[in-house]
Amino acid sequence: MKDYLDKDPWKIVENSLHTDYNEVSESIASLGNGRLGGRGNFEERFNGPSLQGNYIAGVYYPDKTKVGWWKNGYPEYFAKVINSVNWIGMDVWIDGEDFELFPDQIKEFRAELDMKEGILRRTTVAELPNGKQIKIESERFYSMVDKDNAYLKYSLTPLNFSGEVCIAPYLDFNVINRDSNYEEGFWKRNDEGIDQRWGYVYSQTKKTAYHVLAGMKINTMLNGQSIALDYDAVKQNSFVEYQPKLKLNEGETFTIEKYCCICSSLYHEVSTLSESCQSQLEQSFEEGFEKAKIKHINKWDSIWNDCDISINGDVSAQQGIRFNIFQLYQTYNGDDARLNIGPKGFTGEKYGGVTYWDTEAYCLPFYLSTTDQSVAKNLLIYRYRHLQKAIENATKLGFSHGAALYPMVTMNGEECHNEWEITFEEIHRNGAIAYAIYDYIRYTGDNEHLKDYGLEVLIAISRFWRQRVNWSEPKQKFVILGVTGPNEYENNVNNNWYTNYIACWCMQYTMEAIAYVEQSHPEAYKNLCEKLDFNAKYESTRWQEIIDSMYLPSDKERAVFLQQDGFLDKNLMPAKNIPADEYPIHQNWSWDRILRSCFIKQADVLQGLYFFEDHFDKETIKRNFNFYEPLTVHESSLSPCVHAILAAKIGNYPKAYEMYLRTARLDLDDYNNDTKDGLHITSMAGTWMSVIKGFGGMRIINDTLSFDPFIPENWSSYSFKIKFRSHTLKLIVSHEGVNILNLSDEKIEILLKGQKQSIFPKEVQTIS
Repeated sequence: MKDYLDKDPWKIVENSLHTDYNEVSESIASLGNGRLGGRGNFEERFNGPSLQGNYIAGVYYPDKTKVGWWKNGYPEYFAKVINSVNWIGMDVWIDGEDFELFPDQIKEFRAELDMKEGILRRTTVAELPNGKQIKIESERFYSMVDKDNAYLKYSLTPLNFSGEVCIAPYLDFNVINRDSNYEEGFWKRNDEGIDQRWGYVYSQTKKTAYHVLAGMKINTMLNGQSIALDYDAVKQNSFVEYQPKLKLNEGETFTIEKYCCICSSLYHEVSTLSESCQSQLEQSFEEGFEKAKIKHINKWDSIWNDCDISINGDVSAQQGIRFNIFQLYQTYNGDDARLNIGPKGFTGEKYGGVTYWDTEAYCLPFYLSTTDQSVAKNLLIYRYRHLQKAIENATKLGFSHGAALYPMVTMNGEECHNEWEITFEEIHRNGAIAYAIYDYIRYTGDNEHLKDYGLEVLIAISRFWRQRVNWSEPKQKFVILGVTGPNEYENNVNNNWYTNYIACWCMQYTMEAIAYVEQSHPEAYKNLCEKLDFNAKYESTRWQEIIDSMYLPSDKERAVFLQQDGFLDKNLMPAKNIPADEYPIHQNWSWDRILRSCFIKQADVLQGLYFFEDHFDKETIKRNFNFYEPLTVHESSLSPCVHAILAAKIGNYPKAYEMYLRTARLDLDDYNNDTKDGLHITSMAGTWMSVIKGFGGMRIINDTLSFDPFIPENWSSYSFKIKFRSHTLKLIVSHEGVNILNLSDEKIEILLKGQKQSIFPKEVQTIS
């Protein structure tokens, strides 16, 4: 755990350069706008640990799989959102000498990520080997309004000398991925050019043929005023650079405003890339840096107005939740159903920027409650559009008749994960896809989604479950063998309780969905049956047989559900007995030792109790929580939030708060020693759930919004907004009670601690 950043409710501040943590800082300072994004790298050449990274959503490369022993069924590639053009780069010369930022030359340093405004600022004072001191100031942002545009202002001031300074902004497409399996570049050069009007570099991805053209214009300034300068222009292979020079007196400031536009063929016709890029550049240059920044800040203001969580009395907790919300909205804002949410977003290369089940299980509730329902619907449509690929994935593994296995990892619907015990055994992700459909409809009331999209997906998933089970003669039950549950510290186990349970639930929910569509939309139902060759009576009967006779392992003595058949064969000991210097165990133990241990990476049985909380009484949840939580090492970022919500449910408020802080500050404090690889974007939605579903106790009960809030002892109050169907509510929770403000034009009936409350439009209701 690291603690080197200032605590501030709206900013992440590093007040001195921590060279050993620089890659951690780069991850934390990442910026994005849903379409473009990049790590918080220095603009100058930096002589220290760094992962240079700039990324474009949806632009990927199928990196050929690299395994030691090929198994039949392995995907041929791992899709990766790839490192793209370095647009922030600045070369600097002082009196003709190259300037490279060396850590030991830095005398003063301050980096500030302003989450309220979406801007990264930095101030550095450096002393060169010859004793000359310079001050560098920079600020940059990706426009939340004009999604192809990015802006950088870079200033240099000589502090104790006068001389010639050159600040040279460049675009560089000579980029590689650190995680390239075969150390190959993923781009091939198309063209580059530069003149006094603009400079550009143009490349396309190998194999997938995505075209990307990045352009720049610059404005040169002296002491804040624009000046005309003649400057050299350099053009090399996939690299262009302006080299404006200026003689400065001591204390004068030379500034470059760098306007960049990055256009991809995902949003522009290849034939119009150059025209589109030039046009947008001209518009942004004409508008000017400050006006573009104001537009950008105003957009962030409107976002925060809808989604902010305010905490009074605990600045560490406040900073954590805002950081998580900030990064979520930088990564995905729902305006394109072709995109999804990568576990690292635009902050690093690990996991390849591809889609996991994290989206459905963790991210969907955040977007359901904080923005228009069309955003969440786009996440479901993303999966619907990939249904045929999911059927192909299942067919490759021997399944038939339209059974679908959604991929563990994907970009285009095709499975591209290449670890057998994850790719082909962690099949519970199928259940998460189905649960997301249920969760969306329960929250929005949009039952029409079943007719248009959802039922087709549910039938395909249920067909998979029917074929994946087998009958056990000794048990006289249906079983599911050879799986990996959410706890990836167990592989190839039999009868993972969560997998078996969610399989049954999927089939049951599918039958309920069939009944609804058949009754409400008979013509659409008839057409769907013909399309899918679906015999409702036959298939539903098979599903019901499985549901009625599914084996669900349990321990009668402890009255808990068993994570899998052999779990009690393990040496059960609490995780607190692990020596501190052996954490995280995945970085210190052999995989063999981990698999034989009782230690749990993340919620497994408890994941099921979180999803299906209303299926179990509180005492059952409490027994299972008290059995499994002490065995859990929380080395998945997805783990603490589920534990926070369940701890709040059973009244274990200290544990709920402990788990909240862990999930809220997972990256800021680098709990698992892996922030340098990028942020845990999808689990950040779990941080939001920890407050709203955990502390706020928000649930949907019989189509009614329900709250059962508590407040941590060291907080004086907290508040949040919730969008629910046509209503927007604001709750302010304090030790004295709850204030509920209905910001909508219609009355809403809610439940508060089980009691019905009528909240009238534009009125505040106070409940002690």
